[in-house]
Amino acid sequence: MKKDLHPASYRNVVFKDMSNGYSFLSRSTAHTKETVKWEDGTEYPLIKLEISNTSHPFFTGKNMLVDTAGRIDKFKKKYAKKEA
Repeated sequence: MKKDLHPASYRNVVFKDMSNGYSFLSRSTAHTKETVKWEDGTEYPLIKLEISNTSHPFFTGKNMLVDTAGRIDKFKKKYAKKEA
């Protein structure tokens, strides 16, 4: 393995799935200005996710559609057949 390939600045970060409110604590190098108080009373940086394993249809087995940024409407509008 190459030396100095991976960053050395890992820290504990809370990831929050905004579609269902599920949060988990993990280590990351991602930067954020937001913080949140975790279950142990310690304040950690907060990374907001649009989708995680608790809301993704592949992992849940449910066929639900998450459209947080209007991407589906944008796609339909772009590729819709022109009405005569």
